[in-house]
Amino acid sequence: MANRITKVSAGFAVVVLTGGISAASASQGAVTTSTSTAYVVNQTSNTVTPISATTSTAGMAITVVLVPDAIAITPGGGTAYIANFHSNDVTPIRTATNTAGKPIKVGVGPVALAVTPNGRTVYVANFNSNTVTPISTATNTAGRPIKVGANPDAIAITPGGGTAYVANFGSNTVTPIRTATNTAGRPVNVGSEPDAIAITPSGATVYVANSARFAGRPTVTPIRAATNTAGRSISVGLLPLAIAITPDSHTAYVLNDASQEVTPIRTATNQALKPVLVGALPDAIAITPGGGTAYVANFGSGTVTPISTATNTAGKAITVGAGPIALAITPNGRTAYVANANSGTVTPISTATNTAGKAITVGQLPNAIAITP
Repeated sequence: MANRITKVSAGFAVVVLTGGISAASASQGAVTTSTSTAYVVNQTSNTVTPISATTSTAGMAITVVLVPDAIAITPGGGTAYIANFHSNDVTPIRTATNTAGKPIKVGVGPVALAVTPNGRTVYVANFNSNTVTPISTATNTAGRPIKVGANPDAIAITPGGGTAYVANFGSNTVTPIRTATNTAGRPVNVGSEPDAIAITPSGATVYVANSARFAGRPTVTPIRAATNTAGRSISVGLLPLAIAITPDSHTAYVLNDASQEVTPIRTATNQALKPVLVGALPDAIAITPGGGTAYVANFGSGTVTPISTATNTAGKAITVGAGPIALAITPNGRTAYVANANSGTVTPISTATNTAGKAITVGQLPNAIAITP
């Protein structure tokens, strides 16, 4: 969840941190050949911009419905799903042709979505109706809504696909959903106003960032996936908004917006390590596939901070566009792409040299990115 783009009815906007866009030349920041396509969600122009990783050029904008907020792409890459907050629906986009299909009605205020690893089901969290809607990707039809807690605003699915975990901002709980039956399990009590959720690649632990936006204290709650039981709360910085976990499952990095830092957590002991200072108002974090570097988008300073995961030290800030609010890293790990909300651009960063390439113009208020495999 990002706190820079707001809505009248919910007060929040979603930033999706999945995938990447293309690979950039280490020497010039130019894009090298790749067959992937990046899809950039533009909130106020009600469009999605596809970017060819082969040419690093933006294609024709795809019109969706009102206030698109979140995106997820099926594991096979065939369909991108867009959650439209104000029209209460999800738009499927066929990636082979970049054409939008018929919107799928879901609950009120869809703000987050996730796809099962087998690609069969998309789960949509509806903030204002306190439900999750399952969508069959085979038919693009919505199933029966699943009741969860108050104001669900984040969702993550276990690597094996057996359980979807839903963070309920308004009830301070996480609801596990059994994907085989689409039934909700007993809610797990967490901290104040959970805003983000991530699962270790091993599938053992679910980490929940409790933002404490309006009350309580900021913490992270670890949940043991095998038993759906919460562990002892871990104290972090002010306003934790996002979590990224290294591919080896050893470290969870928690982005703390108000204290302008990232807290590493050792997953073996659930111990918080010394915070790493980053830029002003950090809003998004992503880790390279090899696990060597975490990149943090700093909305307030117009920069991206690289963090070495080996030493937990911050490198020199990289200047990007105005209001960077989301980022993603290519599957080969060569390029980080940053969506700049206030300049309507996407900036590619070479991970080999941590230098920014030429900005790519997209739509108005880009706030989420996903990439085809």
